[in-house]
Amino acid sequence: MSDRSGLSPARAIALVARREFLTQVQKKSFVVSNVIVLIAIIGGIVAASIFSGSDDDSRSKVGLVGDQSLSAALTSTGDAAGNPVEVIEVGDEKAARSQVENGDLDVAVVPGTGGSVTAITESEIDAPLRVVLDGAVAVQAQTAALAAQGVDAAQLAESTKSAVVTVDAIDPPDPERGQRIALSTAVVILLYMQILAFGMYVAMGVVEEKSSRVVELLLSTLRPLQLLWGKVIGIGAVGLAQLTVYGVVGVGAGVATGVLTLGGTAWGTLVGTLGWFVLGFAFFAVLYAATGSMVSRQEDVNSTAMPLTILIMAMFFAAFSAVQNPEGTLSNVLSWIPPFSAILMPLRIAAGVASGAQIAATVVLMLVVTIAMSAVAARIYQRSILRMGKTVSWREALAR
Repeated sequence: MSDRSGLSPARAIALVARREFLTQVQKKSFVVSNVIVLIAIIGGIVAASIFSGSDDDSRSKVGLVGDQSLSAALTSTGDAAGNPVEVIEVGDEKAARSQVENGDLDVAVVPGTGGSVTAITESEIDAPLRVVLDGAVAVQAQTAALAAQGVDAAQLAESTKSAVVTVDAIDPPDPERGQRIALSTAVVILLYMQILAFGMYVAMGVVEEKSSRVVELLLSTLRPLQLLWGKVIGIGAVGLAQLTVYGVVGVGAGVATGVLTLGGTAWGTLVGTLGWFVLGFAFFAVLYAATGSMVSRQEDVNSTAMPLTILIMAMFFAAFSAVQNPEGTLSNVLSWIPPFSAILMPLRIAAGVASGAQIAATVVLMLVVTIAMSAVAARIYQRSILRMGKTVSWREALAR
């Protein structure tokens, strides 16, 4: 069925969407701001990979004066205790004291008589390092005592190597928890910014056309809903493209630099985030378009859009508070409630706590509610878009 311009509805919507898309991406400010953001993303990730430190940087530096027979015991004891040390040979005690004072060494060990040692430190020895020193000295002394009794220490170790403690944790720690939290935080912030920013773009675009009376010219050839959906789709495509670029660059840089080792999870989270952005944006964009149609001046948009802005901020704070505990009651309950699910479900996906059934069910719920709200918003838009002057109240817009 064609409309008053002779265009099919799909063609009319596509033309409006294309105009909105090109208008946004061809703005110099849009291009410059995105280049700056991408540089910041790459620079931040590279800086994190540089300053996060390597394994060597985390090793305690132990200077060993004279006889180096204790070196192997220090290294093996440190590795076993989870506090690796780097053993550095030092010429004499004077040089050792100087390096400790300068901060080049954490501690300097000077062997004494009878297997004893003197540990030189600036102030005090950290407890984990003290455990390593005591353990290494004890191992060295035991090895010497066994050798004096004619016992082969290597053979003894071989005979007793099966005597180990096996840990069976009921709730073992997740070694990837830190990266999952970082992913969840990034998802929450990006979705909040994208939905809020591009929702406002829709509202501002509607009121700009209305205040300049361009909308009257457009509606002489298009139907109101065609203009509405074309604007929402066009601006939404810009937001989706921008989010995709941010995500691909961020995840790619993180994987390339080694900052992000959850490659598969990260890419899967990105795909899920893009899908939930489409749902969240669709929910809010039509409502923002409705708020824009209710006013005739851009400075009045914030007042009519305030309920939507408050709702998005509530979603953000709820999600941000759930980042540290994505399996908590708050996250679990709100993730089922549209539009909160648009931010909380990607967070739960990133945290690895969302089941396939929950994802599918929340998507269906979000779609149903979005369709219902779209019908309401479209009705408000049709009633208000040509009304000039006084701001249309929510009561008037929703009246039968």
